Amino acid sequence: MTQLDARPQAGDPVRGVPGGGATDAGVRTKGLGGNSVGLMGSAVIGVSTVAPVYCLTSTLGSTAGEVGVQMPAVFLAGFLPMLLVAFAYRELNRVMPDCGTSFTWTVKAFGPRVGWMCGWGLVIATIIVLSNLAGVATSYFWLLAGEITGSDAIAALDGNKAVHIGTCLVLIAVATAISYRGMTATKGVQYALVGLQLAVLAVFVAMAFTKADSFATSLSFSWSWLNPFAVQSFAAFTAGLSLSIFMYWGWDACLTANEETVGSARTPGRAAMIAMVVLVGSYLATGVAAQMAVGSGDSGLGLANPETSDNVFAALAGPVMGPGLGILLFVAVLASAAASLQTTFIPVARTVLAMSAYEALPPSYARVHERFRTPGRATVVAGVATGAFYTVMTLVSEHVLVDTIYALGLMICFYYALTAFACAWYFRGDLRRSARDLVFKGVFPVLGGVLLAAVFGKTLYDMWDPAYGSGSSVLGVGSVFVIGVGLLLLGVVLMVAMQRRSPAFFRGEVLTKETPALVVAD
Repeated sequence: MTQLDARPQAGDPVRGVPGGGATDAGVRTKGLGGNSVGLMGSAVIGVSTVAPVYCLTSTLGSTAGEVGVQMPAVFLAGFLPMLLVAFAYRELNRVMPDCGTSFTWTVKAFGPRVGWMCGWGLVIATIIVLSNLAGVATSYFWLLAGEITGSDAIAALDGNKAVHIGTCLVLIAVATAISYRGMTATKGVQYALVGLQLAVLAVFVAMAFTKADSFATSLSFSWSWLNPFAVQSFAAFTAGLSLSIFMYWGWDACLTANEETVGSARTPGRAAMIAMVVLVGSYLATGVAAQMAVGSGDSGLGLANPETSDNVFAALAGPVMGPGLGILLFVAVLASAAASLQTTFIPVARTVLAMSAYEALPPSYARVHERFRTPGRATVVAGVATGAFYTVMTLVSEHVLVDTIYALGLMICFYYALTAFACAWYFRGDLRRSARDLVFKGVFPVLGGVLLAAVFGKTLYDMWDPAYGSGSSVLGVGSVFVIGVGLLLLGVVLMVAMQRRSPAFFRGEVLTKETPALVVAD
């Protein structure tokens, strides 16, 4: 394989090793803009991608409906496997700070086919989330417009499919454009949006605590709320856990920006840990405060009320914060969805860039914009795919769109678990060197992988039932199962097609355990 010039031209595809460009220090690079983000900026990107306010408004009620007052305990339980997997990401990033993250690491640990499917799991999960975030941002845009103007007619525009889809496509285009302009533009927007949503969330929590005895459904705090073993059934616990895991998904965006981060070997891992702490603290505080204020029942203002459980903050904004401040919650949810929509382009575009650079995808996706130093083509294609996916799903059936979102958990557990196991296998020779290596490179990743694999299996089993999700079925099989498994099988089909186009990668000749990481010099 021919070596490329030491200094690649901007916009040229950069191949994996052998191949690839180099900086003045001789470190191979894919051409991304290095040293663009520091520790705080990286942590903000991680928090933003998760979209904590959006996750809370959409899952507080559902989780309470599954596990009742044990909701805070389930938030803690969902945090555990994510924390264990975060250790795996941190250790892998220290020795391989590559923007391909899960794809690159699992290829090095388990070979090209497993790694390709792991990368596919991340890409398809991100496309699904992007489409959902765009839809939520659109709905809250018109809801907020209606609240500000006091016009029900304006708020009702969201129910017009043409208006809804048109607005959604505009939001996707704006988010794509910001991501296209690079990490510096992304960072500036995110400081404002993340700061806004966390500040409003803090105000909501404070006011909920002060009104804990003001409603008929209010509850007195009990430490038993933090006991996961008090959940009434294992089925209820696993259902709540699946929702909780979804609430933490996205923190790994810190790692996919590693080649553009100051101190690429250590800073992204530290940022991921900071993001995780912020998230679990926010979720616990909000869950406890909301439960004390309105309870977890299924009537009145209770969190599990089926009429309001899919959008809790819309129901609680006025009663908890008053009509004046309540509108801030609508602003926060819109900011949360919009911020996450923009940063979620980071992992999908950079994963596609890495897969292309290592010849697992067509070389055109490895092109880096000459001025902005971003994976321009990969970012635009991700935006187009998101818009097309959401438009088609919305026009075909609202039920199909809902079931696609339900299938998301399967993809998340799939690629997170593979990455966790890849860590333990890659570092298997280091596990006897010290207690630290044994714990952080072996025990923690394996435990995290096993927990997520168990949730994957249980979710797969539950999806078979047509009652799961929207209640629709295909030949007697739940449509969520058909969609989830179908998307994974689509990845297999695409992998077979790429195998004919790029045989060297699938023979293990491009990316091996000995391949040096394509990173920038710090």
